[in-house]
Amino acid sequence: MLDPQGPLPPEIYWRRRALAAGVLVVVLAVIVGLVFWVTGGDESNKNTSNGSDLSSSSSYVLPSAYSDSSASASASPGGSGGTAGGGGGDVALGQVDASGAPVAPGAVPAGQTPAPVPASGLCPDQNISVVLYTDKPAYKEGEQPIFTIAVTNAGLSECTRDVGKAMQSVTVLNLAGDRRIWASGDCAPVAGVNNQLLKPGQQVQDTIQWSGTTSTPGCQTPREPVVPGAYQAIAKIGEKPSAPITFNIDRANAQ
Repeated sequence: MLDPQGPLPPEIYWRRRALAAGVLVVVLAVIVGLVFWVTGGDESNKNTSNGSDLSSSSSYVLPSAYSDSSASASASPGGSGGTAGGGGGDVALGQVDASGAPVAPGAVPAGQTPAPVPASGLCPDQNISVVLYTDKPAYKEGEQPIFTIAVTNAGLSECTRDVGKAMQSVTVLNLAGDRRIWASGDCAPVAGVNNQLLKPGQQVQDTIQWSGTTSTPGCQTPREPVVPGAYQAIAKIGEKPSAPITFNIDRANAQ
């Protein structure tokens, strides 16, 4: 059928063709933009997800002496005990705070504010850090754990501290911390003065060995081997305590 209006003038015909082509270009541009936005959003989400995975997987690992090895213990903690012993000496090491994390030499461990050194030159408790270590996180029945006491000048000025055997103590408790099992001074108290001039950040160490048996003050009760289980221990230099640490005593035939 013929167009009742007849053929369009050339200028109107080409104008309509140009308008239709422009509309088609706009529609294609919108479609391409939508596709780019969708694919770009997915890639952004993937990058964000990967970043979250990386950040959540990073962690700081504490020294083994401070990891809670009691989590794997199934036996109930019993008594424990031993005799004081030890050797040791002065070892210049990096400073650590109460959790065992390293601290720059001369810096103050977290949670401590240094006090002025008195005219006597003696280190106040506030200016020293006491950290306790075991030589292993777990022992077999009959083994004798060796405890290391590390004392650090956490203040800003040098001072003198008696770190001798008479000032040292290690106490072993059940895992809950509500029952005393053994203390280093119960059956073999040791006298001795060891005054050390400590510069800021300087550390000295000494050791105390435990026979793995129970004890009471004054050694008034029979000594009994401890039963397998999980235990905690705390050290002191004078009246300055360390943070508690945990360790296991496993059955001798355990694999």
